[in-house]
Parts: sequence; structure tokens; C-alpha cells
Amino acid sequence: MEDVLDLYEEEDDPRYPTGCFDEKLVAPHADVRPPQPAAPGHPERIDDEYERLGTANLFFMVEPLAGWRHVEMTERRTKRDYAECLRWLVDVVYPHAEYVRIVQDNLNTHTPAALYEVFPPAEARRIVQRLDFHFTPKHASWLNMAEIEISIFQRACLSRRVESMGQLRTRINEVELERNRQRRTISWQFTTLHAREKLHHLYPDIKTKVD
Repeated sequence: MEDVLDLYEEEDDPRYPTGCFDEKLVAPHADVRPPQPAAPGHPERIDDEYERLGTANLFFMVEPLAGWRHVEMTERRTKRDYAECLRWLVDVVYPHAEYVRIVQDNLNTHTPAALYEVFPPAEARRIVQRLDFHFTPKHASWLNMAEIEISIFQRACLSRRVESMGQLRTRINEVELERNRQRRTISWQFTTLHAREKLHHLYPDIKTKVD
């Protein structure tokens, strides 16, 4: 926990950008009957019945201090999908950075070993050397600022019904482009000092003996 919190307190440095990485499984729904638009004295009416369109996985990549984010939509959340996202980050988004510091959770696919299962050893090693992983503790995904971005997208477009997966992708892209255009940053206020004060029950109870 303190490793992640100390990282958040550091100044923005283009040589060592800090990114938060997370993913969300979505199961978009489509209307079976067209909704009735709002009219004077009557709100919009949406039928309870819906059609499930399947599932998709969304990889969220966020640089909180720079106000940049990207959402990659894939059919699954395999190690290949994860590895391809990391290669895209180091080669396309941050080609001039010395290395990228990644905050992520302990999901079974979120490991440097996944790169070796997808790419030849030399390529996997090249990518790993450009990454510095910082893992959130188990049951503490709230420490990942990507969770904040996910909740924003949830309210903006993910909870609304769509006609197709293509329309869902379009809505995600629209929200992403608008937030990137406005350079929406995330101001993280919870520090290591706050953790020691407010979450002291999580720390070992060390007894000291005074002579």
C-alpha cells in the first residue's frame, strides 16, 4: 500500500510516467422495444425487457497527472490481450520514456511472465525492461486510480443500453476523446501519512520495551 501511495506523491516526470492499468468485463444490453421519449408531464420510458449482446473486456490505461486515458475493447481478457496492451504503451504511447511505472492489481494475467508466454524471449525482455510494476494489495483495488476512471465511464456510457457492440465502442471513444481533449486529471489526496493514521489497524501491533 505504501509503495503505491508514495508513487502517487511524486511529481510528474515524462522520463518515468506513472500509469494505472485495470480492466472491466461488460455485458451490454439492447432494447427489445423502442423506448418512449420524454414528453410534457411524462419522463422517458424504457421497457424492463432487454436483449443481452454478449460480453466484452475493457482495458483501462490512465495517466492521472497528465490527464490522458485510453480504453481498449477486446473480446476476451487473455494474457495475449494484456501483453499487447503493454507493448502498445511502451512503443506507441511512451516511446521516449526510460521506463513506465504501472500500478495494477494482482489479477492472474497481470504478470511480467505473461509477456514471455506471448512474445519471443528477446521481445518480452525488451518490453519488461521498459516497465516498472507496482501492485496494489489484495482486496485494495481502490488504491488503483484507474478505478476512478472506470466509474466515470460507467456513468457516462457503460450503463446505458446500446444497439450493438459497435455502438458501445463508439460511445467509449467519444467519452475518451472528450476527456483527453479537456485533459481531465485525477487529484489523489490519500497519502502514506493518512494511511498510517486512518488505517492503523492494518499495521502490525509492535510492542516496544522501554528499559
